[in-house]
Amino acid sequence: MTSQPTLDDGTVTLRPARSPDPSRLAFYVVTDDRTIGTATVVMTDPGTGAVAVEISERARGRGYAVRALRMLVDWALAGTRTDGLGLQRVESWIPEQDEAALRVSTRVGMRREGVRRRVRGPGEAVEAHVVMARLATDPPLTEPGAFRTLLNSFLPRKRAIGQMLVRDPDGRVLLCQLTYKQDWDLPGGVVEVNESPRVAVAREVEEELAITLDAGRLLLTDWLPPWAGWDDALCLVFDGGVLRPSDLDGAILQTREIRSVAFCTLEEVRERATDFTARRVEAALAGLEDGSVRYTESGRAV
Repeated sequence: MTSQPTLDDGTVTLRPARSPDPSRLAFYVVTDDRTIGTATVVMTDPGTGAVAVEISERARGRGYAVRALRMLVDWALAGTRTDGLGLQRVESWIPEQDEAALRVSTRVGMRREGVRRRVRGPGEAVEAHVVMARLATDPPLTEPGAFRTLLNSFLPRKRAIGQMLVRDPDGRVLLCQLTYKQDWDLPGGVVEVNESPRVAVAREVEEELAITLDAGRLLLTDWLPPWAGWDDALCLVFDGGVLRPSDLDGAILQTREIRSVAFCTLEEVRERATDFTARRVEAALAGLEDGSVRYTESGRAV
């Protein structure tokens, strides 16, 4: 194990502390000759260390934790054993509700990678920890784009769904009977990461029905609140044009997701779809008729 130096940034000093565990490197956090906390690096997987800083309550809120963790992370990721540990990755598992610790780790360039859940024993509560990490290859925050990448790792993300409003010459609407839920829905699906919603809805229709349709103009943006285990989402409904019922004769259904398809009257839409889907269809039809682009929440105008 490498020897531990004294680390100092002019305000905070990390002084080596003894540890009985050779895989655990410990420091005292000191300022103005006062010990105000501890800092540790624990070797886990090869090339990886878990970092942590604990500051006494009386010294919190003054930026000491950020200074201490920044020095610890920089030293742990330094390239050689002579000037650091030479690790390729440092990480912290932070309780999901500990917003102060999450802010500290973010300010030293650690990115949010996800949430790790575990149950220690039968009948015990679920523990949820946010996994924060920084790699030796991550650019420093002073480089252009690095701070945006860091923000992108933890800012909220919203699911997007693309759907098509396809009619027949009689004005009936194409619905799909799905395998994974009882109610029927418009053709379409979830937009992939970095995929255009217009491209996504055309791709989904081709995958589900083996029919090539270009997405026309946007008719409706419908915000969907959390529902039945799903987080909230934005549903974008595009004009899919008019097809004859015979055009579906060549459809090849993706049996993993689609049981059947049918052109439905509005009355049949209300019978087969959820109430919010029926409202969405009606709003999209209204936008098609008057040339507007509408916004609704759960199919309701706001």
